[in-house]
Amino acid sequence: MRYRSRVTAPAAVLIGTATALTVGTTAHARPGTGDDQGTPGSETLGDPVFPALGNDGYRVHSYHLDLAYDATTKLVDATATLKIRTTQALTRFSLDALGLDIRSVRVGGRTAAFEQADEKLRVTPERELPAGARTTVCVEYSADPRRTLAHTAWVPTPDGFAVCPQPNSAHTVFPCNDHPSDKADFSFRITVPNGLRGVAGGLLTCTEPVDGDRTAYSYRSRSPIATELVQITVGDYLVKDRQGPHGLPLRDVVPTARATALEPALALTPGLVEWLEARLGAFPFETYGLLPCNSDDPKAFDFTGLETQTLTLYKPNFLLQEEKKIGSHMMHELVHSYFGNMVSPATWADLWLNEGHADFYGLLYRYERGWADSLGLTTMEARMKDTYARGDQWRHDSGPVAAPNAVNLFDSQRYLGGVLVLYAFRQLVGEDAFHAVERAFLDRFRNASATTEDYIAVASEVTGQDQSGFLRDWLYGTTTPRMPGHPDWTVNKVASSLVAPHRLRGGHHHDNSATL
Repeated sequence: MRYRSRVTAPAAVLIGTATALTVGTTAHARPGTGDDQGTPGSETLGDPVFPALGNDGYRVHSYHLDLAYDATTKLVDATATLKIRTTQALTRFSLDALGLDIRSVRVGGRTAAFEQADEKLRVTPERELPAGARTTVCVEYSADPRRTLAHTAWVPTPDGFAVCPQPNSAHTVFPCNDHPSDKADFSFRITVPNGLRGVAGGLLTCTEPVDGDRTAYSYRSRSPIATELVQITVGDYLVKDRQGPHGLPLRDVVPTARATALEPALALTPGLVEWLEARLGAFPFETYGLLPCNSDDPKAFDFTGLETQTLTLYKPNFLLQEEKKIGSHMMHELVHSYFGNMVSPATWADLWLNEGHADFYGLLYRYERGWADSLGLTTMEARMKDTYARGDQWRHDSGPVAAPNAVNLFDSQRYLGGVLVLYAFRQLVGEDAFHAVERAFLDRFRNASATTEDYIAVASEVTGQDQSGFLRDWLYGTTTPRMPGHPDWTVNKVASSLVAPHRLRGGHHHDNSATL
């Protein structure tokens, strides 16, 4: 199988610079011959954590999602329109899809045969697609957000829904190439009964009445989005606009009945953005804000926050706490706009790049304000000494920092373990060089995906020294290396099995407010 482990340019650039044959109602591909003979596309991108996720043989340029919500039946009727470019001649290709009732599929405007098998939607176009072809795939379907599935992104609420796609569940909401290495442009149209509001990532482009008793809200993102970062929500929401640093538009989407109570937390965002911009550069997207989803039901979602692009999803009750209990977590989620959203992981094994950085800056923000963490510690040095002592145990129980599996993907090793790697690297090269590496990495892979090896390469280039041995020992070693600048730090002996307790775990599938 073939797997492109690194994306060095946004999908739009790749497509815009390709010489391609458009396949549609006016120009049809002829079946390939000789070396161009088509084959079915691979139904995997070979991800080391989720090997069944994603599909090869094409890349997606854009998605347009048109969803209509029925408040009486609680069902969603939808059309997903994908613009794709083939990377090989294809007789058949697949999309990721689970729990969706597919009605029809069209490729290039022509009806295509399809079948659903496990979590794949296999599509056989009327005519073979040659390599380098650009075409449109249109899938009509319906979905029930309350349906019980093996895993799901739907978060049902009393008045609608939100979505939580990370890591591998976007395809329970819309058919897609569900892997962060295939980022694409997104636009949305959400039709809801009057009295409710439909919201999605990006900026509102149009509001229009439909049939007198419904309203359609349209949104478009200016930057590509990984499927795991899509947000679509419907409910009785109030949109609150404010201005951030340098005129950045901030919009929060809050339950109407709790808008006043949530205002103290929402008002923190401008200051958070200003603090982070001083360290990582200008905010990378067209807008930012919070979505305190209209549900605190622990059965609906067992996390505190999720960094869906431009609109971070939260449990409302979490944001009702005082600033010192929520500020570092809000910073954690904001950091994901840079690490995770603007620069996405090329594989799920690269998750530490997202979560290690988010916890790193979240902790710095906390300690600058003198807020004690969950262990009662008030400095980064003290917290890293404590984490360092746990290093061998975590490597024993959860593997190296950059080698997770599907079970331990969101445990402390990817979060605080990732922080420890960054802290060790900063200790080695110094504050100025460390921040130069951070900014260079973000600039180089802006709106694309990057691997752990990409970070190591940038670190070596910017510092002028080969950092591969040092960073690989910290990221892949089975024992914890010596900490630069702290020869007295020691690592605890390994017990036979001691999984990090829940309160010390990070992750969007755990409550990591305690972690910070």
